[in-house]
Amino acid sequence: MKKYFIVSFDNEFDLVEATQDFRDKSFTVMDAFTPYAVHGLDKAMGLKPSRLGKICFGFALLGLAIGLYGQYWISAVNWPINIGGKPWNSMPGFMPIAFETTILFAGLGTVFALLWRTGVLPGRKPKIYAQDVTDDKFVLVLTEELSSFNSDTAEAISSQYHAVEWHEKLESE
Repeated sequence: MKKYFIVSFDNEFDLVEATQDFRDKSFTVMDAFTPYAVHGLDKAMGLKPSRLGKICFGFALLGLAIGLYGQYWISAVNWPINIGGKPWNSMPGFMPIAFETTILFAGLGTVFALLWRTGVLPGRKPKIYAQDVTDDKFVLVLTEELSSFNSDTAEAISSQYHAVEWHEKLESE
């Protein structure tokens, strides 16, 4: 069983400060939900930099290689036709299609990698921890194993940072 402690705040400043304080007191910050991007929240949560840029670059290189190889194979190996005296493996003629396959693979690969990594796949039902969570509230979800979770400390930290409401939720794995 896991115990979740859900804390709601009115503004982002209290959310960021409370998140840092919870992490300092060895609580595990599972997630934070905000109606807009909050500067400094990623550092307060201890998140690592995203690897999505590297994944996008890798898919772009794959698209470039497939685009160039596909055109070379089609025009020079599979169906070599002399059109206007051009060579069969004309690299400048391959660039527009290679550029398009680079962009296509980078875009689609990044989207699929993001969906796969975050688990936001079609048909998946989201867990809703608090009502109006991304409408006008700033919500912080903490988690700990049941034996080591200290609710009194969590409530004290929450009230120190002007939490609007907080509640506990038990969930079996």
